[in-house]
Amino acid sequence: MLRREKGFTLIELLIVIAIIGILAAIAIPMYRTQTIKARLTEVTNAMSTVASAVAAYRQETEGVALWPNCPGIPEIQNSLGVSLGALNRVSALSVGQADGIITATVANIDDAVDTMDLTLTPTENADGSISWAWGGTVPASFIPRR
Repeated sequence: MLRREKGFTLIELLIVIAIIGILAAIAIPMYRTQTIKARLTEVTNAMSTVASAVAAYRQETEGVALWPNCPGIPEIQNSLGVSLGALNRVSALSVGQADGIITATVANIDDAVDTMDLTLTPTENADGSISWAWGGTVPASFIPRR
């Protein structure tokens, strides 16, 4: 009787290694993208909170219809009452008095988005409500879709 060796052939091992390589080539860039999006969530949540405060400020000054003058984080904290002290992923945050645009400069996330701006642009509706649109210099794949 012939004794048969147990184990895998070289071709079977090469096929398994090729499959693992292909999966890694697809998964690593997707993981990086999802990690950047997750870290940007801190920035978008902070900007949404500021947007709510800006909308409340706008409604309180209905007769004058002004946007708040907040060129930096300290002014946002003092004028709008939004605490941003624990925010680590934003190097600058401002609200434009002329147009109400909220601009955040991204930091400490990834080289792909660091130093880029993320904006929230207001549009006043006929009923007095405010709609917000995301924009900025951050690549479109990382900008929220809401």
